[in-house]
Amino acid sequence: MRGFMRKVQLTAGLGIGSKLAAAESRFSARLLAMNAHVDHILDEALGLPPDERSALTVALLDSLEGSDDSSIAEAWRQEIKARQAALRAGTVKAVSWAEAKTRLSAL
Repeated sequence: MRGFMRKVQLTAGLGIGSKLAAAESRFSARLLAMNAHVDHILDEALGLPPDERSALTVALLDSLEGSDDSSIAEAWRQEIKARQAALRAGTVKAVSWAEAKTRLSAL
């Protein structure tokens, strides 16, 4: 976004800055609406029981693969099952989505 704003500043003297600024405003509005929609879906998904969240995760991963290589999907299924077992056994502890986002932002 910074690069886009720099282009707006550089082209302002050419009389096209206002058009770029308007385009950026429309883009920002769409991005905010999309993020709100994704946040809503995520909140709904996080409210599901663990088994349903696992099934949803597998379905979403399968939808992204785009390849017929079922070994990747199976590897993810096994990873999800292993993580779920670790949670149930108490060897790992889950964190809230807010804490996870904070940790990711710090990276």
